[in-house]
Amino acid sequence: MSTATIKLSPELTELGKFFTIAARRIDAGEAAPEMFSAAVDAAWHQLVADPAAHVAFAVEHAGRALGHVESAGVGFISWVSAYEEAYGPLADIWFTDAEGAVNTEALARYRESGEVWAEWDCSPVPGDGDLVPTKTTL
Repeated sequence: MSTATIKLSPELTELGKFFTIAARRIDAGEAAPEMFSAAVDAAWHQLVADPAAHVAFAVEHAGRALGHVESAGVGFISWVSAYEEAYGPLADIWFTDAEGAVNTEALARYRESGEVWAEWDCSPVPGDGDLVPTKTTL
């Protein structure tokens, strides 16, 4: 599957924006953004199943390959302001689970405060996601 044959669902559209924000953060020496949306992450997992399409999609949106790694956590989602600067308010899909149900409470809190506090299970890393530890000497 090539990115030309990928139907850009709302989830993939948002994943492309997320990759763009990820690249900017990585280039600035900041932590990679946290993937807190189960719906967007599910689309990312489908894309990862086709490595060539995944790399092409990442290169198109981030200018480089981005890997998908487990990175569980909970807290403030720090990249939201950068997203809003570039694209406007987060779309509802960011507050949607993998089955399509919107978390209306979380969405309302975001709309009221402009902040997102959430759990996440993964984040992007530069490259294809294969992390090789650096060799150290004692």
